[in-house]
Amino acid sequence: MTGVTSAGGRATATPTGSAPVRLPTAGLLSFATGSVGMGVWVTVPGLLLLYFLTDVLAVPPLLAGLALLLPSVVDVLLHPFVGHLSDADLARRGHRRRLMLVGCALALAFVAMFAVPGQLRGIPAAVWVAVAFVAGNLLFAAYQVPYLATPADLAIGYHERTRLMGFRMVVLTVGILLSGVLAPLLAGGDDPARSGYTLMAVVLAVAMVVTMLVGIGGVRRLGAAAPPPAASVAGRPPPGLRTLLRALRDRQFRWLVVSYLAMATTTNLVLAAVPYFAEYELRRPGLTTVLVAAFVAPALLATPVWVVVARRLGKQRGLLVAQAAFVAGCLVLALGRTAGLGILVAAVAVLGVAFAAMQLLPFSMVPDVVRASGADGTSRAGSYTGVWTAVEAAGGALGPYVYAACLAVGGFVASGAGEVVVQSDTALTMIRYGFGLVPAALMLVALFAQSRYTLDRTAALT
Repeated sequence: MTGVTSAGGRATATPTGSAPVRLPTAGLLSFATGSVGMGVWVTVPGLLLLYFLTDVLAVPPLLAGLALLLPSVVDVLLHPFVGHLSDADLARRGHRRRLMLVGCALALAFVAMFAVPGQLRGIPAAVWVAVAFVAGNLLFAAYQVPYLATPADLAIGYHERTRLMGFRMVVLTVGILLSGVLAPLLAGGDDPARSGYTLMAVVLAVAMVVTMLVGIGGVRRLGAAAPPPAASVAGRPPPGLRTLLRALRDRQFRWLVVSYLAMATTTNLVLAAVPYFAEYELRRPGLTTVLVAAFVAPALLATPVWVVVARRLGKQRGLLVAQAAFVAGCLVLALGRTAGLGILVAAVAVLGVAFAAMQLLPFSMVPDVVRASGADGTSRAGSYTGVWTAVEAAGGALGPYVYAACLAVGGFVASGAGEVVVQSDTALTMIRYGFGLVPAALMLVALFAQSRYTLDRTAALT
C-alpha cells in the first residue's frame, strides 16, 4: 500500500513500508469492460427516452419528465440499501460479485423500457416506461454499487486508484460513443418508429449482458492481484442505517456528493436536449449523432490527459478546471445556430473534454474519501457507493426533468411517431436556452460545491 501526502494542494505518492501494488493490465481491461453495459444504460435512456416519450409516444413534456423523475425517488431511497447488501456480501463471502450477477438482468429492463406495446400512448405509455425504468435503475444499482466499491476494496494507493478509474473511463467512453451513435441510427435515424426503438434495445441489450459478465471476471482478477485487508472482510457489517448516516456525516463526501449531483444533472440535461436541439434549432435531426460523437469522442482522447493532470495538479484542481470549461462551452451553445455549426460542434467538443474529467476524477475521489474515513473504511465502501449511485440515478432523472420543464414553460407540443407539429417561437427559444444557459447555471453550482472539498489539500491519503 502507499501513502499520499499533499504539498501545496498536490498529491504525491510515498511508500509506507512496501512497494506500491500495480494492477495487471489484463485485469484492468476486463474490469473496465463492465462499464460498457453501464454506459449503455446511462447514455441511451438519457439521450433518447425523453424524446421517445414526447415525439413518439405523444406524452406531454411535463408528464414525460415526471415519468423519468418519480421512479428515481424510489431508487434514491433503495440504492443505499443495495450498498448495505454489498457490504454484507463482502463480510460473508469475501467478495461482492453475487449482486453483480443479479444486476446483469438490467438488459431485460432496458428492452422493456423501449418495447412499449403498440396500443399504448400518452399517460399509459408513460406509466409503462416509468415501471421499466424503476426496475432498470434497481438492477443498475445491483451491478454498479459493488462494481464501484472495487477501487476502495483493493489494497492500492491514491494514484493507482486514478489509473484504475482511468482504464474504466476510457472503456466507458467507448461504450458511450458506440451506443450514443448507434442508438439513434438503429431507432430509425431521421424518422424513428416504435419498431426501430425495440430493435435498438434488443441489439444493445445483448452487448450489455456480455460486457457486464466480462466485468465481473475483471473484479475477480483484480481482487486476486490486490486483495483487500483481512479486517475489511471479517465479521458482520454494521447496521445499514448507522453506516449510511456515517457516510452522510462525512463532510468531504457530502460536498463531493452535492457537486456530483449538480454535475450529473447537468450532463444528463445536455444529453436529453441533443435530439431537440438538432431537430428544432439546427433543423437537421440527423445531426444528433454528430453532436453525440462530438461530445464523446474528445472525452475518449482526453481521459489519459486528465490522468496526468490529476498526478501533477491533484484531482481537485483538475475537476475545477473541467467544470469551468463546461460552463464556457454551454454559454456558446446558448447562441444557437447563429453561431454557426462549426463553432457549435467545437463547443460540444469542449463539453466532452470536461465530461471526461467529471467522470474520471469524482469516481476516483470516492475511494479516497472511503479510505480516509477510518481504518474500517473499506468494509463500508458499499454504503458510500450506494449513496453515490443513488445520486447518479437522481441526476440521470433530474436532468431530463429540468429540460422537460423548460419545454413545458415554452409551450412545446408533444406528438406521435410520424406526426408533424409546428412549435411556437417561445418553445424554440426554450429549446435553445435549456441546452445552453440552464446547464451553465447548474454547473456553476457544481463548481461552488466542489470548491468546498478539501481532502486533496489537507489529508494524508492511502
